[in-house]
Amino acid sequence: MKFLDLAKVYIRSGSGGNGCISFRREKYVEFGGPDGGDGGRGGDVWVEAVEGLNTLIDFRYQQHFFAQNGQGGMGRQKSGASGADMVLKVPVGTEILEEDEETVVADMTELGQRVLLAQGGNGGWGNLHFKTSTNQAPRRANSGQEGVERTLWLRLKLIADAGLLGLPNAGKSTFLAATSNARPKIADYPFTTLHPNLGVVGVDGAEFVIADIPGLIEGAHEGRGIGDRFLGHVERCAVLLHLIDATSEDVAADWDTVLTELELYGGDLADKPRVTVLNKIDSLDDDERAEKRAALEEATGGPVMLMSGVSREGVTEVLRALRAEIDEDRLRLKAEDDGEGEAWRP
Repeated sequence: MKFLDLAKVYIRSGSGGNGCISFRREKYVEFGGPDGGDGGRGGDVWVEAVEGLNTLIDFRYQQHFFAQNGQGGMGRQKSGASGADMVLKVPVGTEILEEDEETVVADMTELGQRVLLAQGGNGGWGNLHFKTSTNQAPRRANSGQEGVERTLWLRLKLIADAGLLGLPNAGKSTFLAATSNARPKIADYPFTTLHPNLGVVGVDGAEFVIADIPGLIEGAHEGRGIGDRFLGHVERCAVLLHLIDATSEDVAADWDTVLTELELYGGDLADKPRVTVLNKIDSLDDDERAEKRAALEEATGGPVMLMSGVSREGVTEVLRALRAEIDEDRLRLKAEDDGEGEAWRP
């Protein structure tokens, strides 16, 4: 299945049915009177986060979604049927944006979450509603309200606990393949990964989800390479795993390139907890490992871990470091939720 994380859709809610002008005419009935029914209500347009979807590819082939119009009223006080609703089914983690691609309408972060995108129009009143003591034969009825038309963007942001960052060929896909059942494409040329991959990783009896995105290069925020369009998939992560190729001539410059792109991307992505790892150490001897680790620690101002995705050296320690950051983030979120739920007391 092809991966698609951005789609444009056009929606329209149903219009309300018109009210009816009708009078009761029956044989042997002396007095008639108005009996026009009301129009039915137009259908709504909803969006719902469902299980079993991980891409927006369905919206590549259908972009227009219209709810059903309400039926008009009829005589004998018969109201028109309401129009059927239209439901857009999206993966969990989808953002609904206005046409400007900036204003957030809804963020579908929970399974089963439903949000109203366009409300259907009300049905018009029939002439029965306008009957009074002084106007016993009204020839007036209301038209149904028009539906609402909107142009929206759907943007999928994968929900993962940890995200992989690094330059092309830093070993991100190799790490994901070595630690999970995911099978991303691995090759010895840049930009092997063309779309995000997810893998479930286990360590010490605990499991968490890692997202692998295409590599960043200098100028990605300007659209160079694949660009920074995939950085949205790691915005929801609790921790970022920054992999640096140990065989690079200047590991400090590689680290600075990715960090600069995170800062230029905006938001709080650059402020997220990060685990910095010097990867591919199986290609270095002990002296080269110590030299490049010292250079990277001087640039980052923090600890640097050593790992090899091929030989699996240091992989368990890196997973444990990620798990510690994820557990800390979950505890923080739980504390915030508990704090919101407590009633204020003097």
